[in-house]
Amino acid sequence: MILRTFGWSLGITALGLVAAFFYDGPTGLALVAVLAILEISLSFDNAVVNAKVLDRMSPFWQKIFLTVGIAIAVFGMRLVFPLLIVGITAKLGPVEAFDLALNDQHRYHELMNDAYPMIAAFGGMFLMMLFLNFVFEERADKWLPWLERPLARIGRLDQLAVVIAGGSLAFVSWLTAENPGNVMIAGVLGMVTYILVNGLGELFSEAGEDDDEDGGDEAGAPARSGPSGLALATGKAGFFLFLYLEVLDASFSFDGVIGAFAISTDPIVIALGLGIGAMYIRSLTVFLVRKGTLHEYVYLEHGAHWAIGALAVCMLISIGHHVPEWVTGGLGAGLIIAAFVSSVVRNRGADDAASGSPSGGKQLHSSNV
Repeated sequence: MILRTFGWSLGITALGLVAAFFYDGPTGLALVAVLAILEISLSFDNAVVNAKVLDRMSPFWQKIFLTVGIAIAVFGMRLVFPLLIVGITAKLGPVEAFDLALNDQHRYHELMNDAYPMIAAFGGMFLMMLFLNFVFEERADKWLPWLERPLARIGRLDQLAVVIAGGSLAFVSWLTAENPGNVMIAGVLGMVTYILVNGLGELFSEAGEDDDEDGGDEAGAPARSGPSGLALATGKAGFFLFLYLEVLDASFSFDGVIGAFAISTDPIVIALGLGIGAMYIRSLTVFLVRKGTLHEYVYLEHGAHWAIGALAVCMLISIGHHVPEWVTGGLGAGLIIAAFVSSVVRNRGADDAASGSPSGGKQLHSSNV
């Protein structure tokens, strides 16, 4: 199971490290390894959320995410995206931007830093909307009931997530941004992107479920159900879930791409290191789905979304003040580890309630779990 799931990642790691060694010797090899670890540590919460969405997709769209999606993630976001941002900022063509990246890495780094406030505003608002819509929704399982219950109650106010996210963006833009207008535009585009892609995915998912109730999916096959008992998304629903995952991955990758410049300014080294890390995030996503980890450890999803909220706040703060990568990575990892431990404790409590407590021979009541 482990080898089958992580085999491609291990193979890409070996090829990437060999390529790094031939490209820049032992220094390149070490930098690529560090960058891969950085990407994995910053994006672990991404894998948990990806797994939750991937679990709703049909096998066909899961394969698309793991093939086409990997190409977009590795080459598109880790190599082409930085060149595109620099090209737009400096009004350069793609070839000129690539030449600048190879021959004037200091200037390339400066242009990326100049564009970072807009990048952080877009990604931060997309992730903020994702976090707020999660915590404002009523759920049967609550990881932090003292906090999640009141949030779910006030979340009944329609469009509260938009109000809070928009207010946060306006406050940060006014307080810290050197160019508030550009930051506001980028942040609003991030909110609009989330609302559009998420809304279309839900719309076509509901339409697909209605079709399944009428007799099957678009290919005439009987409706299939995932572990949650819901019909798996196919057709347009699957496409928009795939699109949602790609935008989500892009939002997570912004932080890693910019943070990578603190380690290396060479675009080839950055692409190799972050590409290896992205492969492991994809493999981890598949592992979580196949093992049913999110169904067994129910608080992992909660921890991942709280980590996303922390990352969104860090990205907004970074518009005006640098936030070290170890802070964002440490917050995300800490919240997910805490959620995992809470899930283990919950499961053991449920087992004790079902079989009787081993200590003292007394049975636990379910109300105490």
